[in-house]
Amino acid sequence: MKATSFETGFPTAGPAWLFAPADRPERFDKAHAAADVVILDLEDGCQEEHRTAARENIVRADLPMDSTVIRINSTGSEHSAADLAAIKQTSFRTIMLPKTESPADIDAVVEEIADAVVIALIETPRGVLAAESIALHPKVVGLFWGAEDLTAGLGGRESRNESGDYRAPAQFARMSVLFAAGAAGIGCLDSINADISDLELVEREAREVAAAGFAGKCCIHPRQVAAIRKAFAPTEEELSWARGVVSAAKENSGAFSYQGSMIDAPLVHQARRMLALESRDNPDRR
Repeated sequence: MKATSFETGFPTAGPAWLFAPADRPERFDKAHAAADVVILDLEDGCQEEHRTAARENIVRADLPMDSTVIRINSTGSEHSAADLAAIKQTSFRTIMLPKTESPADIDAVVEEIADAVVIALIETPRGVLAAESIALHPKVVGLFWGAEDLTAGLGGRESRNESGDYRAPAQFARMSVLFAAGAAGIGCLDSINADISDLELVEREAREVAAAGFAGKCCIHPRQVAAIRKAFAPTEEELSWARGVVSAAKENSGAFSYQGSMIDAPLVHQARRMLALESRDNPDRR
């Protein structure tokens, strides 16, 4: 297993990751002011006729390295070589690679930029089935799954049902990618929700994936950021439990009883992790 995502270069500024079109540089600073991590998008979010200008925008961008990710076009596409050539001229080294289907796709990136790390976007049937081997690549620091391209690749019509929840194929992909990331010891990101009007759905969805073990959720509009942050933040009740468990663990070397429940090492680790997230998101409480 790799080191945890906190040690590998996976951005850990917070759970809300916001896409920003690379051909709209006037949005870069606003995106960073709103979100925890910003993904400058050279792929789907960039208009075809603006790709050259978008790469120039990235070269000129003065943004924090530790909370900026560049999504390039997929390896083998007509645009990927130019995308990587532009990134070489910058200090940005965290690259999101769409339609990753094998470790060879990662190799193609690091052959061009040796010190790059990759967040692999799993959004095809082949990619889902290869998620484990992709996650174990030494240059992969995180996985992110995408529902819409995956559904199209399966011949499906919709990734979600009438209630807005994911259908079974998308749920299978979501959990497959999470398990692959967990087994490799790297971060995992949940897919975007394109409905920017239903913030309750975004929050509910984010709460579910936070409880399952995802490190964050991507979004396409700044108004979704607060819902994601709220969902990922531990409640006061959870924090009180975590503080009590950690305190009791200092006096017990093995399993122990706390508030009527048996607590062992995995639950102590969970409590410490919860407090670490609170410290990260609220530094004034450290």
